[in-house]
Amino acid sequence: MRIRAAGLGALLALMLLAGCRTLTHPLPPGAPYAERRAQLQALPHFSLKGRVALSANGNGFNANLRWAQDRTRSKLALEGPLGVGGLQITADGESLEMVTSHGDRIADQAAHAELIARLGFDVPIASLRYWVLGVPDPSGPADEAVDAVQQRLTGLSQDGWQVTYAEYTDAAGEVLPSRLTLERESVRVRLFVEDWQL
Repeated sequence: MRIRAAGLGALLALMLLAGCRTLTHPLPPGAPYAERRAQLQALPHFSLKGRVALSANGNGFNANLRWAQDRTRSKLALEGPLGVGGLQITADGESLEMVTSHGDRIADQAAHAELIARLGFDVPIASLRYWVLGVPDPSGPADEAVDAVQQRLTGLSQDGWQVTYAEYTDAAGEVLPSRLTLERESVRVRLFVEDWQL
């Protein structure tokens, strides 16, 4: 009896796991945007590689970008001119840490101040982790412009930022942005995603 009960428990566990896997499976192309938005906002892990072109307060630069998202933890690496060769940024909730190309570690408020000094603005990483996926940050209100045929965002306005989506690409069965522009006051950031991993 115990063996059968254990076998039944294992079978139920496998069925539950299979059900969980189905919930995280990409929705079919053309699925309603509201369904895709909810699924992408709940996506716990992703990584991307691409390029960023930034213009802020009359200054600008281009850099390579690597982003790895693990639940609430965002890890970004900017490699390029930046006057110093690159930066590594780790954000998790209110926590922020920056490592320069010289290995100097700067944390929290000092890291925010250093980012503003180097980039010309404080990067909205907590929201950007959603915007790069083509959905709004679920923590606040947003105005969304949706392509009714393709069922995806063409534009987004949230927290003072305007995000425009110019191109999408197929990534592991999902359709994700490959070219987007963020603008706020004198800041303009263009992001070109060359590789998505889900």
